[in-house]
Amino acid sequence: MAKEVFRKVKLQIEAGKATPAPPVGTAVGPLGINIQDFCQKYNAATQDKLGNVIPVELTVYADKSFDFVLKTPPTAELLKKAAKIEKASSKGANEVVATLTQDDIKKIAETKMPDLNAYSIEEAMKQVEGTARNMGIAVKGVNDQELAEQEKEAEEEEAKEAEREAELQAMQESSQDTNVETEVITEKKDEEEQQ
Repeated sequence: MAKEVFRKVKLQIEAGKATPAPPVGTAVGPLGINIQDFCQKYNAATQDKLGNVIPVELTVYADKSFDFVLKTPPTAELLKKAAKIEKASSKGANEVVATLTQDDIKKIAETKMPDLNAYSIEEAMKQVEGTARNMGIAVKGVNDQELAEQEKEAEEEEAKEAEREAELQAMQESSQDTNVETEVITEKKDEEEQQ
């Protein structure tokens, strides 16, 4: 008879570096399993993947036993590693931070294939290219010229926006400098009635 599943938890932990301390401890501790045992098994299973973030799907059963399945590294992590960048663009596709070749994309797609919802390597490559685009990473020969044009348009729009902001700021400052005294006219009915 199959064990009753108590809870499933997904974590992203650096390979070989799981410890009972947060964030692993805070995510796994409330489940009632032996955290040290989980960390040792995870570290042993990921020893050959050091330097990568390896997602894990942890299944905890009602009897407090557990098992886990290792997933492939996140696409974003693989792209950053291939592009040799620390972080992605903060402006998405409006700022190109790196350019990769189609061979780089194919290698990443082959790595990610087991976890992607794709039937062919070409479909997997399109998914990886989409993630790369959102991170500001261009793919040579696929979208590098398009992204360069988009980046240029975004820079021009930012310059126009900055110019509009400066004009608005100047208008606000000039309106504060001009103190116009206005005379308030009120009707004094009581005085008129007395006369």
